[in-house]
Amino acid sequence: MAVKIRLKRMGAKKRPFYRLVVADSRAPRDGRFIEEIGTYNPLKDPAELNINGEKAVNWMLEGAKPSDTVRNLFSREGLMEQLHNAKNEQK
Repeated sequence: MAVKIRLKRMGAKKRPFYRLVVADSRAPRDGRFIEEIGTYNPLKDPAELNINGEKAVNWMLEGAKPSDTVRNLFSREGLMEQLHNAKNEQK
């Protein structure tokens, strides 16, 4: 089973709000998910991002692949660096 970390769109028309979820890659964008690991609100100034970093890094160590947008958000928060350091510690 291929697992992805991606955004699930919530909110009203023209007022998007996103949840960061871990889901099977075959599931629909707003469909079933395994676990919610954070939220993202692009309408706030600056954009509001809440991530449970520990869960996100654990999922990526287990093999979950972040989408391109989620990867950019994780990089901005420093989670990709944490992942890199955690992988080096395991060796």
